[in-house]
Amino acid sequence: MDIIIGIDPGSRVTGYGLVGVTASGLAHVGHGCIRLEHPRQPERLREIFQGLQVVLDEFAPGQAAVEEVFMGRNAASALKLGQARGSAIVACQCRGIAVAEYSARKVKQAVVGNGAASKEQIQHMVRTLLRISETIAQDAADALAVAICHAHSHDSLARIASATRYSRKRLR
Repeated sequence: MDIIIGIDPGSRVTGYGLVGVTASGLAHVGHGCIRLEHPRQPERLREIFQGLQVVLDEFAPGQAAVEEVFMGRNAASALKLGQARGSAIVACQCRGIAVAEYSARKVKQAVVGNGAASKEQIQHMVRTLLRISETIAQDAADALAVAICHAHSHDSLARIASATRYSRKRLR
């Protein structure tokens, strides 16, 4: 089973979700949140890095996906979020894990079918798709959604590559 970690980085809470890709579909492997305790940003970035290192060591995912920064009205918040993303990406890269990046709109489209879906819709669909009965924290649900998006995108790319190889063989 190939495991994908999805990461929803934040300057206060970073969510993570792990999804297994099997022949029969997707399976929930685990999820959680890294709650950042320190008041200063440099220490928070270390907490993200170290917290994800523990998760990566425990579950040994082969792939990672991170949500891209959404540029809102507050540039300072976007900068802090970008730093949190960087810390998460470096944590994965230090373990040799390739990282894919997806916009929030693409994640919502992949999971809910609507790029403008609400947080509640994402939570509901994640629980439905992964057959999870308990309530999931919003940050963890968002991270699972990123992992699901990557699984769907990666699967589609693999099918295209396979079809292309098949077509090339037939043309020879």
